Amino acid sequence: MDRRQFMAGAAVGAGAMIASTSAAAELPRASQDLMQRYVRNPGPKTPVTNVKAACSTDNAIVTETILKVMREGGNAVDAAIAGCMVQATVEPFMTNHTGTVTFLYYEAKTGKLYQLDSTGTFPSDLPPFRPVPAMPAGYAAYPPSAVIPGFMPGLKEMFAKFGTKPWAYLCEDAIRWAESGHPVSTFEVQVNEFGHAFYNHFPDGRRFFAPDGYLVKVGDLFVNKPLAATLRKVAAEGPEHMITGGWADAFIARGNAMGWNIEKRHMTETPPRWIEPLRFRHHEYEVVSLAPPQNQGVRLAGALGILRHLKIRDLQPGSAEHLFYMGHALRHAIFNAAYSGDPVAVADYDTAALLDEGYFAHAARLIRGIKPKVDLSRHVALTGGATGTGGVPTVIGAGNVIEKHPPGSCELAIVDAEGNWVQMMNTLQSGGIPGVVVGGVPMVGSHCTFNQPEPSMMQLLAPGARMRQVMGNTIVLKNGKPVLSLGTPGAPHYTVAQVLTHALDFNMSPYAAAEAPRMYPINDQSELAIEDRLSADAVKGLAAMGVKVRAKPAYDYHMGSFQMCFRDAQGRLGAVADPRRMGVADGLKS
Repeated sequence: MDRRQFMAGAAVGAGAMIASTSAAAELPRASQDLMQRYVRNPGPKTPVTNVKAACSTDNAIVTETILKVMREGGNAVDAAIAGCMVQATVEPFMTNHTGTVTFLYYEAKTGKLYQLDSTGTFPSDLPPFRPVPAMPAGYAAYPPSAVIPGFMPGLKEMFAKFGTKPWAYLCEDAIRWAESGHPVSTFEVQVNEFGHAFYNHFPDGRRFFAPDGYLVKVGDLFVNKPLAATLRKVAAEGPEHMITGGWADAFIARGNAMGWNIEKRHMTETPPRWIEPLRFRHHEYEVVSLAPPQNQGVRLAGALGILRHLKIRDLQPGSAEHLFYMGHALRHAIFNAAYSGDPVAVADYDTAALLDEGYFAHAARLIRGIKPKVDLSRHVALTGGATGTGGVPTVIGAGNVIEKHPPGSCELAIVDAEGNWVQMMNTLQSGGIPGVVVGGVPMVGSHCTFNQPEPSMMQLLAPGARMRQVMGNTIVLKNGKPVLSLGTPGAPHYTVAQVLTHALDFNMSPYAAAEAPRMYPINDQSELAIEDRLSADAVKGLAAMGVKVRAKPAYDYHMGSFQMCFRDAQGRLGAVADPRRMGVADGLKS
């Protein structure tokens, strides 16, 4: 792969790249050292193999902390807790200490699988609260709804059930990085520029992300001493400091001052929920993913089930027929997953209805039935689509893709020396009061809706109900043992099925499965938005089937960033980081 082609296709502005190169030479020696040690720009990544413990995260600092904890005797859950604490410190543009935690865990000594859901929640006795923005005219007028934080309650539950190291020890690296500051990368600057509408609602957020009125620059040290002070109290008092303790008091007072009538009881009204994960067969594999109220599992089961009945294994990867079937299978599965719900709030909810092989076969029959029998290339050309002339899509755009949420979330994949597997996400989604900073913790609120059915983020305002989102945590078993775990921020509702198809059906290596071009589901206009790396034959074949191709950047970070651990056919443990973001995979040698 040509490096220049990769960087031209990555969604990083040329100006920012030039600025980062020239700025690096002018940085103080300490900043240059930190940049060299910890900043891994988007680009080709090298998988790690044949290790006794492995991890993959989207930040070198987080990977370093996770490996340190395991090297010093901690298990995979200890490492995950410490990693999440650090991640929310060094990537405030992606996650924070008030957001959401979802956790999928394989316990080696028992063979049991666990799912923890600790999304943000809404008080069941209050209407959704959207604070009035204090900003000049011309800014986004309506912030998202405020929510009760889920991050720290989730880590508390993980620690209580599986933790082995002292809680204060697991907070040490996060405190150190908040106090000393992390190096700002080109990617962080880019995401901050993209996400300004999500933190601009109040002066707090503007001062946090743009101190002195300017966004932080490449090579700066982002120091957060108020957060360091908060985390010292978290270390000393435990996670309760941010649930019912001093930080919670400040959070409640700030919300009340803005007109949100929350009380201390709301902070614990809907505790994290342990759930039996959703499990289904896919040929010789068993796939384990998130069960309702999260709907990743039913979306994934639907897409893979339909593709099974379309005999996807018989097709050439990257062919027009593969992409046609994948685009329609994703569309069908995502639409029908809107009929999933929270079993606590909907007593008659039936997950099995969305896991039925007859349903998958019927959907496959419908999709196969609409594949045209005549050549529609001229039709596509007349209606403004790409015909594949020259071998590349000729129309550049995003199809019907609309970014409604901040781009931030962080996935962790961890396997310790005992064979315990963690696949989890921590994210700024559904975190606190949008645009407000309390104790050094920035928040973005929730873009959740309150309508059913709703294909993505949805909440029923009822006691005990939890928010439905789409998180990517997935573990694949073969003969009862994990062979692959994966997940991603960035549209997991359609990207996880694609990567699993590459790995499980096309027998690609984990890295090749993550690196291969990804796409959005086919839309109402028969458009397929896809990363610009497909063959001329594929574009031509899609046009013949009436599909208009819309090119995305060759490596688009909005298409996600997979963190993966795996065991190969020889039983060797390894890990992979996606090339689209700043991921780092590493491990402990025997």
